[in-house]
Amino acid sequence: MPARELKITPIKNGTVIDHISNGLALEVLRIIGAQTLDKDSTVSVALHVRSNKIGWKDIVKVENMELSPRKVNAIALIAPTATISIIRDYQVREKRSVDLPERIVGVVRCPNGNCISNQSEPIESEFEVTSRRPVILTCVYCERELDDFRPHLA
Repeated sequence: MPARELKITPIKNGTVIDHISNGLALEVLRIIGAQTLDKDSTVSVALHVRSNKIGWKDIVKVENMELSPRKVNAIALIAPTATISIIRDYQVREKRSVDLPERIVGVVRCPNGNCISNQSEPIESEFEVTSRRPVILTCVYCERELDDFRPHLA
């Protein structure tokens, strides 16, 4: 018996995040704030999908949402192989790979409780990307290095 292929309903307008590392789609949903979406927006999540590019991958499709640069930077931190496609009128209008910038602003909280970014000062957290593989971030205020940043995503 041939394997059945399941189809995900196309979205008219929105964002498709593809080539997410296997097992991280739910983290991506948390980053993009899926719980704040309009109740009429379709959200599709495919877990553990075969990929010629990366072996196994996850996919997230969100109707009626385009991602802010901060959300794209957060996705780049946890899923550096991801691609983001902007869909308008059922067509891919823009497609790009995520790119980890040299500095990450307002995406990760510094784990140092004494850091000025954790005080009542009117500043945002800011990290320099000091290594890309593996990703290591350094706080520009207190110089704390951070390699396990997922628990500190803002």
